[in-house]
Amino acid sequence: MIQKQQLKKDLYTYFHKHSFLPGQQEIIEDILAGRNVLGILPTGSGKSLCYQLPAKKLPGTTIIVSPLISLMTDQVKQLKANQFKEVIALNSFMDISERKKEYPRLAAYKLIYISPELLQNDEVMSWLKKLTISLFVVDEAHCISHWGHEFRTDYLRLKDVIMYLGNPVILALSATATKEVREDIIYSLDIHEVEQHIYPIDRQNIIYDVKKVNDDKEKLDHLIECIRTFHVPTIIYFSSRQTCEHIAEELSRLVPERQIAHYHGGMEQMDRTLIQQQFMNDQIHVICATSAFGMGINKQNIRMVVHYHLPAQLESFIQETGRAGRDGKSSMSLLLYKENDQYIPKRFIEGELPTVNELISVWNKMAVLYTQAKPIPENILDACHYFQLTETQWRFLFYHMTKHGMIKGGNIIYDKDHWQTVMDKLKPYINERMEKKEKKLEKMIEWVSENDCLRKQLFKEFQHTYTIPDGPCCSNCGYTYTDWNPAETKVEKSSKSWDILLRQILMENGKK
Repeated sequence: MIQKQQLKKDLYTYFHKHSFLPGQQEIIEDILAGRNVLGILPTGSGKSLCYQLPAKKLPGTTIIVSPLISLMTDQVKQLKANQFKEVIALNSFMDISERKKEYPRLAAYKLIYISPELLQNDEVMSWLKKLTISLFVVDEAHCISHWGHEFRTDYLRLKDVIMYLGNPVILALSATATKEVREDIIYSLDIHEVEQHIYPIDRQNIIYDVKKVNDDKEKLDHLIECIRTFHVPTIIYFSSRQTCEHIAEELSRLVPERQIAHYHGGMEQMDRTLIQQQFMNDQIHVICATSAFGMGINKQNIRMVVHYHLPAQLESFIQETGRAGRDGKSSMSLLLYKENDQYIPKRFIEGELPTVNELISVWNKMAVLYTQAKPIPENILDACHYFQLTETQWRFLFYHMTKHGMIKGGNIIYDKDHWQTVMDKLKPYINERMEKKEKKLEKMIEWVSENDCLRKQLFKEFQHTYTIPDGPCCSNCGYTYTDWNPAETKVEKSSKSWDILLRQILMENGKK
């Protein structure tokens, strides 16, 4: 009881809040008691407090593994604005010389945000090793299962990082994780004992509308109607960068009174950061984005999330729609779906992992390099060009070739029989991963075609029950976006386009 009272005092002292949200206090108590925790809490439920408050009370430093630079930047900015100054983000956006200057000062920070990739840097790890690490946090931990097995394999190396840092208490947090994903997180991090705090992720204030259309023109018509009718912060998600840019241009041309921008991983980091900040400040009204945007972004008044393309899995859909209505007010999820839309995510799935023929080709080219006494190209793009693979395919293969001893320190270890053994292991593993992803896509398609309540069917993979909302529920329950009447959000207007404004900001920053 004394600890509970003290925690509430600490909550007000450090964060000026009077009470915990569901799940926060229980997770914090377990962490302070030295127990590993897996926490599944709905989007917008204050997951970050679950490690920020313990960081204030525990000795030494808390490490937070974060998947996106934009997410780190946003959280560090918010913490500093709330007078939590002992925080830093180490990432590739930081100048190397600036980063090196910070290494000797790391002990002064209570929170260090870092990417899984930077944790493979020997110099970074040597400095972290000198610190007292009390808590190791994996934020957005579902990324381990969703990304770790393919294009961000450094997630699978986190268990080695944890061991190297002295096995601190582990906290894994996510807003969406099926039982299978939770098991994958625990296995990948090699957590032997863990307290699981699983809370319902259904948000009653989000209305779900699946709109069947005939073609892309009809999709565009719905987007135009939404943007003209609802003057609210809106995210429109796309699977294709090219389509994302094209639709943003079309909407800007057809609805010039709205500030519209596009955002995807192929853009310069500075542009992405500035666009994000303008959206956060209600200077941009609509973001056309790929999945690279929005994870962990703490913008309370996003009212509408539209999916132009079909997501590849329900987890991604729930994550992205969950960015709406974090303030508890009525918000809309609109998915636009036409026949054969499933072939776009299906093509992505088929291209993520190498085929058997590609495996054989890589093995042969590796053998040529070995006979010529040449190393594997260090630069990822050079390696992809040489082996004729995508970046995702190469990252996947490089991880497994290193894991199975085909590569050591960048050098090729040639053993024909061993290489065949690795091939025999990888072929069924690749098939297994493909089947899992295809099954997830099938469930997404089943949900879109569902006749029963969309809310009820959406969450059945994640929780045993769901709550019927007091207000509107979904299009299958008789309510669509055309019936919606949200409060408007005032948007800062400008006669200049967003890209001109960004360039002006960049020029001004350069003069400082």
